[in-house]
Amino acid sequence: MAHHSISSTILISLVHIFVLFTVLVSASISSNNINYQAFINCLSNHSLDHNSQYPIYLPNTSSYNSILNNTIENLRFSYPQTPKPNLIATPVNESQVQALVICSKKYHFQIRTRSGGQDFEGLSYTSQQSLPFIVLNLVNFQGVEVDVANESAWVQGGATLGQLYYKIAEKSPTLGFPAGLCPPVGVGGHISGGGWGNMMRKYGLAADNVIDVRIVNANGEILDRKSMGEDLFWAINGGGAASYGIVLSWKLKLVHVPANVTVFAIPKTWQQGAVSLIHKWQFVAETLPDDLMVLIALSKSNGTTLALFQALYLGGKDQLLQIMNSRFPELGLKAQDCIETTWIRSTMFFFGLPLNGPLNILLDRNPRPKISSKTKSDFVKEPIPEIALRGMWRRVSLADNPLILIAPYGGKMAEISGTSTPFPHRNGTLFHICYEVDWFVQGVDVSTKQVQLVRRLYRYMTPYVSKSPREAYLNYRDLDLGRNRIDGSATYEQGKFWGAKYFNENFDRLVKVKTKVDPDNFFSNEQSIPSLKATNF
Repeated sequence: MAHHSISSTILISLVHIFVLFTVLVSASISSNNINYQAFINCLSNHSLDHNSQYPIYLPNTSSYNSILNNTIENLRFSYPQTPKPNLIATPVNESQVQALVICSKKYHFQIRTRSGGQDFEGLSYTSQQSLPFIVLNLVNFQGVEVDVANESAWVQGGATLGQLYYKIAEKSPTLGFPAGLCPPVGVGGHISGGGWGNMMRKYGLAADNVIDVRIVNANGEILDRKSMGEDLFWAINGGGAASYGIVLSWKLKLVHVPANVTVFAIPKTWQQGAVSLIHKWQFVAETLPDDLMVLIALSKSNGTTLALFQALYLGGKDQLLQIMNSRFPELGLKAQDCIETTWIRSTMFFFGLPLNGPLNILLDRNPRPKISSKTKSDFVKEPIPEIALRGMWRRVSLADNPLILIAPYGGKMAEISGTSTPFPHRNGTLFHICYEVDWFVQGVDVSTKQVQLVRRLYRYMTPYVSKSPREAYLNYRDLDLGRNRIDGSATYEQGKFWGAKYFNENFDRLVKVKTKVDPDNFFSNEQSIPSLKATNF
């Protein structure tokens, strides 16, 4: 099983551990009343292999900045004034993760867990709270083991979606996994927040397809589904595992994909009737066969605003043409627009990689230059009037580097209960919208301007999206919705303000689970689930 295997990355790390530890001990310092040497001794004492020293990086060690910067995918959180971790840990085995929890609790460190580093508010590598914190980088937990016979896979918490997809396809051309469109995203955060993708109308979310999980809890114990119980298992599959522990590995149920799938991408401009097509799409997309997912991406290319209609069909192009020309003839799909390919290559297509390029690019954790960005999200229950869509289009046209991603629901998503996982946005949801603005020029002033731009667009959309609460997607983390206090605590009322937007009525159950398994609120961040025991409730 993957959670017992040691990846090649781990073996390389072990070679360097002794040298690294020698450097770290000589660099150990005490600041802010933190005794780093005592903390290092604690880690060594609580790891099962006392002969292997713990790989950690302190701020005054030579590798600290490179290790930290490698985890920062959103450059909005790389400014000098951004709070930095007191140390970075890169454990190489499960025992060292246990030791980190035990010792961090003893010495009053927060832990921020970094899987892929793609979180939209930087919560896996920075903190706006007053407590000292550690970044736990799971870079050495990238193992993937695929069991074709049982149609399952164990994947470690530090692997990326690209690594998972690649390893599945390596073993079988007719198995896949329903998860996200961005291969560099870490599986840990993606699955624990729900994890939508372009097969969700057929198979549901990534979190809907989890069989088992191994997690380190607040007491430093390793639990699986049987030992943790169904309440905690429910909570971490869509409720954000960072509120409850550190996921070491997931066991996933793989799904069937045909040997050949069909994709297309059709750009439309304002002059080509893009807004009318988006309006029509609202009435069609969530009623299409479950095998078909038609997404819309609004962006700008050479100053021209475009709506890109992209689709994945789990079947051949002849049948896809028949469906589209019957159900959505306005788009004008033609045979030459359709590309038959394999499922694994379709994952490259949706990320904008060359369809026939080398598959091993899916293993690259940083295939694109890093940027700054701000993201917000909405869920839509009723079709948006065309005049409102025109207003949205105009606002997108005025932005620099906007990306509006619109994804349809229906199909399997309408069949799964809104309480089966903490992700509640199921039946009755037509589609969700992700609003993102990217920028390349760095600086606080530039960031402020761009962030305000996406906030204005979000305000404009208020009358046309879900209400009471205005819902949001946890994996598009948005601290504008509210946050816990600077000391890391939160009252129930504070948490409910933003928690209801992510989880609706599931928030109360998440709080009950949190209070039971982590009553002292050890695992906390700006939007972690509050514990009733640790609040003034």
